[in-house]
Amino acid sequence: MSSNTGAVEISWFGALCDDDYEFLGVSEPHLQSSWSHCSTIVRTADELGFDNVLLPSGYDLGMDTTSFAAAIATHTEQIQLLAAVRMGEMWLPQLARQLATIDQMANGRLTINIISSDIPGAPLASEPRYQRTREWMHVLRELLNGNPVDFQGEFVNLQVEPPRMRTVSGKCPPFYFGGFSPAAKDTAAEYADVFLTWPDTVAGVAATIEDMSVRAESFDRTLNYGLRAHVIVRETEAEAREAATRLLSKLDDSEGEKIRQKSLDTASAGVARQNELRDAAEDDGFVEENLWTGVGRARSGAGAAIVGDPDQVAAKLRAYQDVGVGAFILSGYTHTAEARLFAEHVLSKMDHGPLFENSST
Repeated sequence: MSSNTGAVEISWFGALCDDDYEFLGVSEPHLQSSWSHCSTIVRTADELGFDNVLLPSGYDLGMDTTSFAAAIATHTEQIQLLAAVRMGEMWLPQLARQLATIDQMANGRLTINIISSDIPGAPLASEPRYQRTREWMHVLRELLNGNPVDFQGEFVNLQVEPPRMRTVSGKCPPFYFGGFSPAAKDTAAEYADVFLTWPDTVAGVAATIEDMSVRAESFDRTLNYGLRAHVIVRETEAEAREAATRLLSKLDDSEGEKIRQKSLDTASAGVARQNELRDAAEDDGFVEENLWTGVGRARSGAGAAIVGDPDQVAAKLRAYQDVGVGAFILSGYTHTAEARLFAEHVLSKMDHGPLFENSST
């Protein structure tokens, strides 16, 4: 079994996609995505000592990621920026130049979350979509590594010199990538640096890592592994469970369904697995010790939270670490308040630091 015994990367979530609530499913204007709100979340995570922050991408749901990443780079000091980029959405040479520029603005703190879901208004079946993603990942890495490109594929036909603007390291920042269909897993095995999985039981995460390790080995590669999950930590387990109950206390299930359907990935294999976990949970929403599936009632994608007192949450993270997880991307509602609670109660208990100190692969 794969394991990770060193420091882990502990990241927070930038909530650029209107995904912040006091009560899940109840939208409040002051918690919707805006420069003021989201920059406060990221600056807070930076000040609290988180290693990285995911800046997600959603067309219908929020702000433009590259624009936000460029701006927040100048308002943060230490935290790395995990900017989500949808493959196929932008012209590759321009995207490479933009990302290199952001990395310069962030003094080498850029990392890249590869997104393979549909482009708004241009749906594409899974197999060709992942073929497009593979071609984009290959060419984008070449350009960011400063190499000329002469590539003819199904989706990319490009002969171009790399942009003069280079990253601080001179190399492509690491690619973080998640997906659960066979095509997604093979794409990650061949081209990603970090494979991201959504919440699952510890045994489920272990099985995913074992599967991905075999797939990566077939390409003569090794991967790092990350877990994207929510967290609710309080001084006692009872208080944490009360906070989880309160979070759902005003949820209308029909509104929750509308929220889930807004995402472009609602039919994905990963979302299907989150639905399975929720269906398998007990009446209180817990599918195993300290893993609560209630968040998925009003959220597509990562649909479960680690819930408990500080020792329980730290122990759960270490259980995932023991089966091979080297990075955590965490979030909580509301994001600024929960970041403070997690930092106060758990972050100091963990041996943590960036996976990629120099943002190079």
